[in-house]
Amino acid sequence: MEFSAAGLELLKKCEGFRARTYMDACGFPTIGYGHRLLYLGSYADGIDEPHAALVLACDVRDAENDVRRMVKVPLTQGQFDALVDFVFNMGTGRLAGSTLLKDLNAKQYDAAAEQLKLWDHGLVDGKEAELPGLKARRLAEFDLWHGGAA
Repeated sequence: MEFSAAGLELLKKCEGFRARTYMDACGFPTIGYGHRLLYLGSYADGIDEPHAALVLACDVRDAENDVRRMVKVPLTQGQFDALVDFVFNMGTGRLAGSTLLKDLNAKQYDAAAEQLKLWDHGLVDGKEAELPGLKARRLAEFDLWHGGAA
């Protein structure tokens, strides 16, 4: 299974495109379509959209592979897309140690979907807070999980 056009549409909508390095909501240097930079000086001259799309394709491929490796039960396209978007946004480690994955691999699909909605917090000024952008993204993933549009 591969990330669908609907999944990619959600990801691009949530991330947006930025040609210059910026700090994401949690303070990580980022560029393009939510590509986290390991070195702040990377892409010092910025990035154009075609290059950002190539970087995104590589990042999505990594997220797809992580979901395939960790999930041990059959998935619908919407469930796969929601999980790939989640991993892209939150990271592999967050899914690996989550109740979401535990519930999913126990074939508790509805409980796993509900777990998605709990991942709407981040650090703001050193304190954990609900982030409206993350809340909207998790709800969109929840809808995608259940066969809705992105």
